[in-house]
Amino acid sequence: MTDHDPLQEVALDSETLYQGNFLCLKRDTVRLPDGAVTTREYVKHPGAVVVIPLLDDGRVLLERQFRYPVGQVMIELPAGKLDAGEDPLDCARRELLEETGYSARQWARAGVMHLAIGYSDEILHIYFARDLSAGERQLDEGEFLDVIAMPVDAFLDGCRSGLVTDAKSLSCALWLQNVQRGDWTLDWQDMA
Repeated sequence: MTDHDPLQEVALDSETLYQGNFLCLKRDTVRLPDGAVTTREYVKHPGAVVVIPLLDDGRVLLERQFRYPVGQVMIELPAGKLDAGEDPLDCARRELLEETGYSARQWARAGVMHLAIGYSDEILHIYFARDLSAGERQLDEGEFLDVIAMPVDAFLDGCRSGLVTDAKSLSCALWLQNVQRGDWTLDWQDMA
């Protein structure tokens, strides 16, 4: 039995407004903590991963990719959505290889983040990767991106200056900065 939080809203009904290829728009009727009834609209998302790939020379691998909803090319860390039933680490390994052509010998799970809690249930699993080996990219059909490598300090400065504005990359910059300073530790695993 779990404790009931007095701030919790209780779902009374749920309606699917739109079902796309991987996003679903829902409208739920909920009871508020004071007993009033209202609706909540939100996006259901299958979950995703983001990878912080560290090259041996101290640079971080990034991508330049046009993002249609914002109408511009963004600089961001490699990431991708989970397939149904897919383990997040397997997804991270797959996405790193597909998008950058790199595979990693060592992996560390950093944690999770909720990307847009006001309107989506998306959970993003954060992984670090190191001891990288270059290979052939395996981009999905219709996927176009450039892979770039940037010194970590330049990446962090790009986050400060507004060159990097992608929320997942900004959040991961905090992880990277704290790991590099030794304030946060990672449990590295060999994946040979």
